[in-house]
Amino acid sequence: MNRAYNFNPGPAALPFEALQQAREEFADYRGIGMSVLEISHRSKEFEAINDETQTLLKDLLSIPDGYKVLFLQGGASLQFAMVPMNLLAEGRTAAYVDTGSWAKKAIKEAKLIGEVAVVASSADAGYTRIPDLSGLSLPSGAAYLHITSNETIGGIQYKAFPDAGDVPLVADMSSDILSRPFDVSRFGLIYAGAQKNLGPAGVTVVILREDLLERMRRDIPTMLRYDVHAENNSLYNTPPVFSIYMTGLVLKWVKAQGGLSAVERINREKAALLYGVIDESGGFYRGVADPDSRSVMNVTWRLESEELEKAFIKEAGENGFVGLKGHRSVGGLRASIYNAVPLEAVQALAGFMRDFARRHG
Repeated sequence: MNRAYNFNPGPAALPFEALQQAREEFADYRGIGMSVLEISHRSKEFEAINDETQTLLKDLLSIPDGYKVLFLQGGASLQFAMVPMNLLAEGRTAAYVDTGSWAKKAIKEAKLIGEVAVVASSADAGYTRIPDLSGLSLPSGAAYLHITSNETIGGIQYKAFPDAGDVPLVADMSSDILSRPFDVSRFGLIYAGAQKNLGPAGVTVVILREDLLERMRRDIPTMLRYDVHAENNSLYNTPPVFSIYMTGLVLKWVKAQGGLSAVERINREKAALLYGVIDESGGFYRGVADPDSRSVMNVTWRLESEELEKAFIKEAGENGFVGLKGHRSVGGLRASIYNAVPLEAVQALAGFMRDFARRHG
């Protein structure tokens, strides 16, 4: 089997071991004569998958008591609306930090629901850094503070999370959840589309502090209510059964690597390799993100011309490297090096980048 060097930003690389296990179980899951794609979401087999996947995530993230783990649909894009629909009561204000494309989309949806205040932004820096939040001031009666922990397009990431005091901290962690340990108890709500670090597209994880369920609105459509999904253990309607199953396999793989501390060490080594090539290239490669805000998940850079960038992408493709074109909104180049991208793939890319610079510099 000839596996590509997959640097796609999402859907992204999955652990090969998880894919192999899914292949082995695909047509006949544990001797029941059916695929996971065929079983009822009310069956004992899927209830076991659902419960085990929740438990694995709670263990890996050290989620304390008093939190619910939900498996929903619609991606982070639906969460942009569900968060304010559930948490932004009339007369309250939702506070947002604007760090780039995904934060802006969340802000746009929230403004359709209620009052929004952008309390910090890095727009003045072209979204190349995380804004300084040391003197952050929240509006009176803030319903929550929303951040985007990692911006995949600009390649910037929070190194430390803000202190919101008694205001619930809400985070879109779609692109860096499971990449490093962090203190879940500092957050009121975390959401993440699975298709980067958690599993395949189709399932969205929501980690929700239970006390927030008491203050949520009840006058919104049933399918958009967190409390309904929590009461039904994510089984109010037919969930994305196969995506949850695959997420469970990915979580088992993360656990087998040694957990989040071990994964973080490898992720930092991968990122250091690519940033090292960029910084040592004498200006041939120009990093997009401010060094203090550089993402460990999405490495972004530019060359001196779009023609040279096109040549880079063409030659990279001919050498088996996939997904290196920057987002259509900003151009440039990007390598998404999520958990499942092996160190060997990043080493190969670093070697190719050095060779390309030598031949074209």
